[in-house]
Amino acid sequence: MNKWTKNQMAALVARDIHDGAVVNLGIGMPTLVANHLGAGKEVMLHSENGVIGMGPAPAAGEEDYDLINAGKQPVTLLPGGVYFHHADSFAMMRGGHLDICVLGAFEVAANGDLANWHTGEPDAIPAVGGAMDLAIGAKKTWVMMEHTTKAGEPKIVARCRYPVTGLGCVSRLYTDLAVIDVTPAGLVVREMAEGLGLAALQAVTGAPLAR
Repeated sequence: MNKWTKNQMAALVARDIHDGAVVNLGIGMPTLVANHLGAGKEVMLHSENGVIGMGPAPAAGEEDYDLINAGKQPVTLLPGGVYFHHADSFAMMRGGHLDICVLGAFEVAANGDLANWHTGEPDAIPAVGGAMDLAIGAKKTWVMMEHTTKAGEPKIVARCRYPVTGLGCVSRLYTDLAVIDVTPAGLVVREMAEGLGLAALQAVTGAPLAR
C-alpha cells in the first residue's frame, strides 16, 4: 500500500494553510510543516512556550538552544518574531486568536473528538501540555498522524477509546494515506495517496468514509 512520507504529509498541510494565518504546530510530526511553508506565503507560527514568528528549522551547526519550540527543538525566528511569557501565549490560545492548530493524535473519532494526551495504560506517562487549550481555542483544529497504529489498528474510530482531549474539535485529518474532512454528515475523503482506492482506505479505518 502506497503511503505518504512524513514530509509529504507536512507539505500537504502547509499547502492548505491560508496566507496570513496564525498557526500553532504541535509537538512531533506537525513541526515538520514549518519547513514546507515557503517564502511566498506569510504565516505566523506560534508556540505555547512563548514565541510567535518562527521560521523553519535551523541549518546543522546553527542551532540556538535558547530559541526552541514547545517540543524543545531548536527553531529560527523570522523578522518581527517575538518572545513573551507563556501565560500570554496561553491567553492567545484560549482567547481564539489562533486560526489553525495542527496536532498529533492517538485517536480521532468520526465526530471530531480528539484523544492525544494519554493512552490510558497504567505505565503510560500523561502528556497533555497545551493540547486541550489548543484543540478548543483555535478556530480550526487539524490532526496530522499515521493512519494506523504500529499493530495495524485504525486510529480513526467511531468513538475514542482513549481519554479525550477535546470534544468535536477536529475539522480535518492528514494521515499517511489520506486527507479527510470531518463534517456534520460524517468523514469525507478529500485526497488519497497515489494508487489507493476508497475500499482499501475503508478497510483500515474504524468509521465510515464518504467521497
